[in-house]
Amino acid sequence: MIRCSSLFSQVLSLVDRMDFHKLVLKHDAERHAKGYSSWAHFVAMLFCQLAQAKSIREICGGLACCVGKIRHLGLMDFPRKSTLAYANAHRPWEMYRDLFYLLLDRYRSTMTGKKRKFRFKNKLLSLDSSTISLCLSMFPWAQFRQAKGAVKLHLLLDHDGYLPTYAYISNGKKHDVTIARKVPLSKGSIVTMDRGYNDCSLFSSWTQSGI
Repeated sequence: MIRCSSLFSQVLSLVDRMDFHKLVLKHDAERHAKGYSSWAHFVAMLFCQLAQAKSIREICGGLACCVGKIRHLGLMDFPRKSTLAYANAHRPWEMYRDLFYLLLDRYRSTMTGKKRKFRFKNKLLSLDSSTISLCLSMFPWAQFRQAKGAVKLHLLLDHDGYLPTYAYISNGKKHDVTIARKVPLSKGSIVTMDRGYNDCSLFSSWTQSGI
């Protein structure tokens, strides 16, 4: 018999269950939970991201297909649609924010300590933006074009650990240069970007700041 864990299980192993439980207690996340644990909720939503599920039905259906193979994920059964919807509406999002920063601090230190064959002496950063389409009927405030909604995610990536150091969400019409003026950059850092950020006044201010 071949004994090995799935890739999904290996990803989940990066989250310390004891630290997760401490966050559950801190935020009282399982109040009125009625048997549906915060860990099961976390696994379901992480599955949603990795499987690119577009609906609660797709999440529950995807996990239901794996019944008998999800015990190694810490689950006893797949969630029902009403249970998952209720958890999404009532569980404290602050717990998952704290979990993100906990994991970020832990694994950033392990990534930055690695030596590479080619590296700059200065901090190397990449700045770019991505347009995220939204349903205009559900998000009328995010009107991008006549029949399309969108927001724009502006991200500053640190190449030492390949982790984002700054993120800003704007409406889809906001120009990249406008947000670039708000991005905090340290003196001596090297910034790479595409021609969407071409702006002589911006480059002049960065040069004067030693960037």
